[in-house]
Amino acid sequence: MPLFSHSDAARTAALLALAGLGGAPALAQTASPEAQLPGTEVRAHYLAAAGEQTSASEGTVSGALIQRRPVLRPAEVLEFVPGVIVSQHSGDGKANQYYLRGFNLDHGTDFATWVDGMPVNMPTHAHGQGYTDLNFLIPELVQAIQYRKGTFAAEDGDFSSAGSARIQLKDTLEQGLAAITLGEHNHVRTLVADSTELPAGPLLYAIEGAYSDGPWDQPQHHKRVNALLRHSVPDGATRHSFTAMLYSARWDSTDQVPRRAIDSGEIGRFGAIDPSDGGHSQRGSLSWQATRIADDGEWQAGLYAIQSRLSLFSNFTYFLDDEVNGDQFEQAEKRLALGGQLQRSWTTPLAGLESRHTLGLQWRHDRIDPLGFFAAQGGERGAPFQQSRVRQTSVGLHGQSETRWLPWLRSIAGLRLDRISVDVDSSIAGNGGSRSDMAPSPKFSLVFGPWANTELFANTGWGFHSNDARGMTSRLSAKLNPDTGSRDATERAQPLVRTRGHELGLRGEWLPGWHTNVALWRLDLDSELVFVGDAGETEASGASRRHGIEVGQHWQPVPGWWLDLDVAWSKARFRQAQGDVPHAGRRVPGAVERVASFGLTFDDKGPWTGQLQLRHFGPRDLIEDGSVRSKGTTLAYARLGRKLTPSTRVWIDVFNLLNRKVSDIDYLYESRLASEPSGQATTDLHSHPAEPRTLRVSLLVSF
Repeated sequence: MPLFSHSDAARTAALLALAGLGGAPALAQTASPEAQLPGTEVRAHYLAAAGEQTSASEGTVSGALIQRRPVLRPAEVLEFVPGVIVSQHSGDGKANQYYLRGFNLDHGTDFATWVDGMPVNMPTHAHGQGYTDLNFLIPELVQAIQYRKGTFAAEDGDFSSAGSARIQLKDTLEQGLAAITLGEHNHVRTLVADSTELPAGPLLYAIEGAYSDGPWDQPQHHKRVNALLRHSVPDGATRHSFTAMLYSARWDSTDQVPRRAIDSGEIGRFGAIDPSDGGHSQRGSLSWQATRIADDGEWQAGLYAIQSRLSLFSNFTYFLDDEVNGDQFEQAEKRLALGGQLQRSWTTPLAGLESRHTLGLQWRHDRIDPLGFFAAQGGERGAPFQQSRVRQTSVGLHGQSETRWLPWLRSIAGLRLDRISVDVDSSIAGNGGSRSDMAPSPKFSLVFGPWANTELFANTGWGFHSNDARGMTSRLSAKLNPDTGSRDATERAQPLVRTRGHELGLRGEWLPGWHTNVALWRLDLDSELVFVGDAGETEASGASRRHGIEVGQHWQPVPGWWLDLDVAWSKARFRQAQGDVPHAGRRVPGAVERVASFGLTFDDKGPWTGQLQLRHFGPRDLIEDGSVRSKGTTLAYARLGRKLTPSTRVWIDVFNLLNRKVSDIDYLYESRLASEPSGQATTDLHSHPAEPRTLRVSLLVSF
């Protein structure tokens, strides 16, 4: 069985058109995201290229599924990655919370996300390491999502230990579209998008505006504006794409609140303790990508410039530290990120055997100035706890070789070498300085089969995540100790934290239209990041180990019907007990033990379409000894649509269909309400509720 079932160029064009493999632009856009391409099989809404997968837990989601399923927030497109759960603990303008493989990934640490060749994760971010804000994404423009899990691909670097997703945008639209969505809680969204042919190639444009108050007692007044301009230029064997994106948002927040405030009647379930929490965010980007087909493979190249700003006001402990003015704080930053990648892939005989090789270079430079952590009151900035100027540069060199030794045996060997260097100027004397670090990450995989349309996979590899540059150089705490009036000494963080992953998997297509995958996995981290309520940040803690099993079933029983079922179980433990008696323990707070997602979709190209989505993420330990646990969360989404005319469609989306009173997130930490005695700190469950049953109606007109 050949490594390639047809020419390299044709296969490359097919896969890039489906998924933007490696973040490169699509070489050829098909009339439909589900169109059959040479060497590619469509299994439900998940696209599988025969002999192309290198693990059981990687794949590509078609744009067709993304358009058919309702999403409450833009970042929920990542829930198309099997096992990923997306939630929120604050206003909708803030980056979401993500869960995968036993992680509470906070806002993105250990899950790397790329959009059209640009990294979304922000290192050394004002609010959280690896901050992944996808509010700039317009779901209707997504062509496909290529996802991986684990530490096995040489192409994936920082933040990718749990997994990665590369979101590829469309180059063209079959028809222009104008859409409006109206919903409860003053929700309004409008979108206009179209593409036109210019002499040099297609030009795609889109503009989106949205407003929502949400179900909160304190309306969130969330305003969001997005704009995109994308020009694709085919030039013989080379294809270029130039993309400009703009995003701006402003919102008020209802953050997580203590259970005792609801139980006592001080606030309602959707109430806020500090109604002045909120924020505003901006993002602009310019990017260029190119792919050139050669006789033996292809070249890929890309450059990007991203400018972003964030100002975020939060108050998680209320009146614990400052009983007069309150504990509100502001996290703010202004950032310029410059970067790019160059990759060469080619095929060549190796000792008479078919082999495919890839060599790539990725680089990124972040200039963050100012980067601030301030006291605040009533949504107004106060005195700084710490202000910094940060310069951070990362370079990654990766190589990978895939060889078919026998008709039923392939090997994939890879090596990645990353170097990071930071330079920090801090307003706190002694907290600045420069540091650098380097991490090699070898990877190796074996693929057995196929036999009876079944392949077996064995994968192992090293990975890493970076720590905040301020943590790498800091020797003193940002806040003064209220008891001593001075700053506590702190230990500098390791710049690059190593991770090690292993996986055994199976992928089979035993019945027509039925795709099964199973993965047994383990992941070790040298250091864990854990949320700290009084700082609103994560801090490094002990080494940990996670292991689990994932099972996916994707089935098209008859034309027009699709069923998708993904279930996952995991266990996360610190390698040694954390903390002091009585709360010493090895359980990782926030780690999700079980996740399940079920989807039923109907679309037979007639007037009616429908979709039902059920997602569940189970209880989490909230403290290391396991004495306090959150409850599980189960939510159902539904969509019913009808085509009114050839150019007009209407649909109804219902979120939280069963109106479950569940949490999007839970934390356990100390806080103090204004009504409570002076000096009293109460350890309590702090939760952010899932939105109640919510109805939205959309009208789309094609032109």
